[in-house]
Amino acid sequence: MSDDFILDTDDLTRRMDGAIANLRVEFASLRTGRASASILEPIMVDAYGSQTPINQVGTVNVPESRMVTVNVWDKGLVSKVEKAIRESGLGINPQLNGTIIMLPIPELNEERRTQLTKVAGTYAENGRVSIRNVRRDGMDQVKKAKNDGMSEDDQKFWEGAVQEMTNDYIKRVDDQLEIKQAEIMQV
Repeated sequence: MSDDFILDTDDLTRRMDGAIANLRVEFASLRTGRASASILEPIMVDAYGSQTPINQVGTVNVPESRMVTVNVWDKGLVSKVEKAIRESGLGINPQLNGTIIMLPIPELNEERRTQLTKVAGTYAENGRVSIRNVRRDGMDQVKKAKNDGMSEDDQKFWEGAVQEMTNDYIKRVDDQLEIKQAEIMQV
């Protein structure tokens, strides 16, 4: 195995791309003052004994620029959906109207904008952690190959390649965070 070790960089790239894609979804859920159905995407509802995305228990609509509605299909789940929205940290107070949950989107004040930039920072840190976990897996593969007889030069080469890839993806996370924070703070 000594000279024929080739790290599966495609797998590492795919997994790091997945972390970036997940970050984009999380950033899309952060509102910037306008109503968007995507703000509810990360919210999971305890329905039928499992965690279910909110868009699988009701219809999410945006009837106007400052209102999101959720038309819950099962009357028994209305309170669970409302509870999930309240506990999501979005800072939106749901209003019930039968099976329709109305979510008026308040104007963002300076304090709320600052809170949202901190939430964006948390999402970005979670993305960085995911990328570092992929790096750790890659480094573990290299160490295993080293134990199986890989030369020290090859080990240094592959470790450098994994670290370079990690640095590139961490920079992408930082760039996206900077853009999202600027978008949130824009009045």
